[in-house]
Amino acid sequence: MSSAQASHRQIADYALIGDCETAALVSRDGSIDWLCWPRFDSEACFAAMLGEDTNGHWRLSCVDDEVRITRRYLGESLILETTIESSGGIARVIDFMPVRGEASDVVRIVIGEHGRVRLKSELRLRFDFGRLRPRWRGEAGGSPTAISGPHAARLATDVAVHCPGDGDCCAEFSVSAGERRQFVLTYFTSHGDRPDEVDASRALEDTGQFWADWTGRCTYQGPWRDAVIRSLIVMKALTYRPSGAIIAAPTSSLPERMGGERNWDYRFCWLRDATFTLLAFLQAGYADEAEAWRDWLLRAVAGDPACIQPVYGLGGEARLTEWEAGWLSGFRASRPVRFGNAAFQQRQFDVYGEVIDVLHQAHVHGLPTSQEAWRMAAALADHLESVWREPDDGIWETRDKPRRFTHSQAMIWASLDRVIHHAEATHTDAPLTRWKRFRADIHAEICQRGFDAARNTFVRDLGSRELDASLLLLPQIGFLPAEDPRIRGTIEAIGAALCRDGFVYRYDDAVTADGLPKGESAFLACSLWYADALVMIGRRAEGEAIFERVLAVRNDLGLLSEEFDVEAGELVGNFPQALSHLALVNTALNLARGDSASSRASGASKELSGRART
Repeated sequence: MSSAQASHRQIADYALIGDCETAALVSRDGSIDWLCWPRFDSEACFAAMLGEDTNGHWRLSCVDDEVRITRRYLGESLILETTIESSGGIARVIDFMPVRGEASDVVRIVIGEHGRVRLKSELRLRFDFGRLRPRWRGEAGGSPTAISGPHAARLATDVAVHCPGDGDCCAEFSVSAGERRQFVLTYFTSHGDRPDEVDASRALEDTGQFWADWTGRCTYQGPWRDAVIRSLIVMKALTYRPSGAIIAAPTSSLPERMGGERNWDYRFCWLRDATFTLLAFLQAGYADEAEAWRDWLLRAVAGDPACIQPVYGLGGEARLTEWEAGWLSGFRASRPVRFGNAAFQQRQFDVYGEVIDVLHQAHVHGLPTSQEAWRMAAALADHLESVWREPDDGIWETRDKPRRFTHSQAMIWASLDRVIHHAEATHTDAPLTRWKRFRADIHAEICQRGFDAARNTFVRDLGSRELDASLLLLPQIGFLPAEDPRIRGTIEAIGAALCRDGFVYRYDDAVTADGLPKGESAFLACSLWYADALVMIGRRAEGEAIFERVLAVRNDLGLLSEEFDVEAGELVGNFPQALSHLALVNTALNLARGDSASSRASGASKELSGRART
């Protein structure tokens, strides 16, 4: 990939393959340009996506320049099939990663369909995020192996390859109709035992069966089943199987606006997605995944309530130090390229509400719970009582001055609401009088200082006049019922000020006075929250139209990034993005149910919000 080619790439050109412990991104022209081994958050050994070919890639492509390429996933799976039509014939390339067994493998199978097709494989491993060339070593009668410090990778193939000492391993070959060639790249530690070689055909069969069995458990049978299944597959692929954690995205530093500086590492686990994740899995029939996510969450936040972070590593690691890789030029020259995420040091009060709401939703939906978990929830609620009047960094992780964000305050309210509801439902001894007074005080202050009566809308932070799309979640958590005129006014104000062509920006200062974006693009999850909100206030047709608008901007494989550049008409931000796909699943489920009330609100919260019209 030349610099000119790199400048014209689109994020939507990529496909995802993965083994439920890491993932690779494959470009439309057959190049694996991103892969972190052995975990999602490990160093990348292919980093061309954030730089040049010299930063590591594996391109399997046709020698002829004039080709027609089409691609699809095979059925309801994460097995990618790319069809190449050249002047000489037709060939298919099957790319996948078998669900992790002894080691992690990338399998590429080339099948001749018609005529004769000439292809080439260009494998350039570059460890340490595209910086370090490995040393290739050929074994007598065996497969070549690349070594770089603690890392090793073995290439097993039935094609003759040339692996000089410069870190590249290349081959040219042909396939005719009925012929098959295969490549298996396997990762292992350079100081460890060599794993057994994988039978590519058997691995293909086993991987297809794994995904067929998994998608067969889905209980959703609504009109958007294909989109829901694809989103659920993405969520499963972004689940780190050993711990149950779900990462926000498998990528880092894909820009929120091309050429901009808002480039962040999303290969970690955010608590803000907790309830969305739990409900999406539970309501689609995946109780095991929901329980694994809930258990990871409890392990990650165990300990001092004051030390809860908004984001953790795959195993619950707390320190995610942020740094910049100056040798990478960035996706379409969007710099800096960052790894790690400084948000782990922020204070975001909404995550307390997410943790406690996950426990509440798990209990409501029949997952086993423990008294120890609810004792922790009570401790979190007690901690919030001492800090709730302090500012925080909010759901959008602003890096300017902290504020008392309305959404954060509402989630503190939700924390108290859920522990009260649980204590009453289970007849647990608890300081209910004090908690109820605290809950009422928060509710009253939000309604007084977080509401702009002149505009009939809730605002971004207490005492301000700015709007924020996170306010669309107020009826979902049961803070006030959807029919309350203040909620309707908020939804209408956000639709008027933050929605462009069916897509919603996160807050007022994301757009200029004349509606042009500044620094970031429309946020896809917010667009889907807006669809949910419209349905809740009885404007179903409009909500469904917004939902269909979001579906229409998925790439050809059904994948969504974090944001959408309305002007350029392209997906931007890290990709594929779990929160976008979570919101898609939940909106499809909401539309299928046709509910006017939120499934997140507890009985206690519905009762309180119906009374509290102060």
